[in-house]
Amino acid sequence: MVPAALAAEIARTAGVPVIGIGAGVGCSGQVLVLHDMLDITPGRQPRFVKNFLQRGAGSVQEAIRRYVAEVKAQTFPQDDLHGY
Repeated sequence: MVPAALAAEIARTAGVPVIGIGAGVGCSGQVLVLHDMLDITPGRQPRFVKNFLQRGAGSVQEAIRRYVAEVKAQTFPQDDLHGY
């Protein structure tokens, strides 16, 4: 949960993989808790959460596949929707 530009700079200079959560696509990888990805966590969700099950996935497996595909394509997270 740091600004995407800062996370990208850290990832570029750290010399080790940097995994982000709400820190933009400039990180080496992303993490999203399964319960958040499937929208089964009660209460208000943090900004970096995206419900992949709701987005037309017919199963938990498909929701996970969509998450992986979007991370690899660098379409998730989107700075304006999921970043800080």
